[in-house]
Amino acid sequence: MNRKKAVFVTATGTDIGKTYVSALLVKKMREYGLNCGYYKPALSGAIKQKDGTLLPGDCDFVAKFAGIDIDPNELFSYCFEEAVSPHLASYRCGINIELTKIIEDYEKSFDKFDYLLVEGAGGITCPFNLKEENKILLPDVITALDLGIVIVADGGLGTINSVLLTVDYAKTHNIKVKGVILNNYDESNFMHIDNKIQIENLTGTKVIATVAKNETELKIDKNTLEKLFI
Repeated sequence: MNRKKAVFVTATGTDIGKTYVSALLVKKMREYGLNCGYYKPALSGAIKQKDGTLLPGDCDFVAKFAGIDIDPNELFSYCFEEAVSPHLASYRCGINIELTKIIEDYEKSFDKFDYLLVEGAGGITCPFNLKEENKILLPDVITALDLGIVIVADGGLGTINSVLLTVDYAKTHNIKVKGVILNNYDESNFMHIDNKIQIENLTGTKVIATVAKNETELKIDKNTLEKLFI
């Protein structure tokens, strides 16, 4: 696969704020005048509408927050109503998640965008398909797209352990870690400050940004941000 200007956003676990931080990243890219889009290979927990259709909440949120004028249904490959792991949601729907479709949809995204943020599901080991003949975990998706990752982690208690495990797992699978972003970060909290210092000390990975609760602007310079995608 030809290398595209893209980055993959994962997290240390579920409900860390991966989608919110992804929206902040895309919004900031677009504010810097860079035509950045968003793509999510598999989405669970979609909202069932009155007409029976599913609204892909993550895609809808990022598109609106970042000011992307596009139908959110064009921003994913697989969408499921049940808020469970993609492998289980797809199994219960009788759908087989395929890497070939994800790669194809990823490539098509560059018809509309010059840069692309790809958001994973759950943490870095999230399973997409556990059928013996077609086993797919999140690292298989990242590797297939030939992308480096940004890890979203919580700023508080336990994050050192979670980040170290995620970084180590990524490196074991030859995935380049481009940086860490700490969400729910309180710059006046001594523990949060120390977490940031120790994550950098112990992993050799830069904390490229911190995000306070309900923050609507990402504090990151254009050069640092753009390099994540190259």
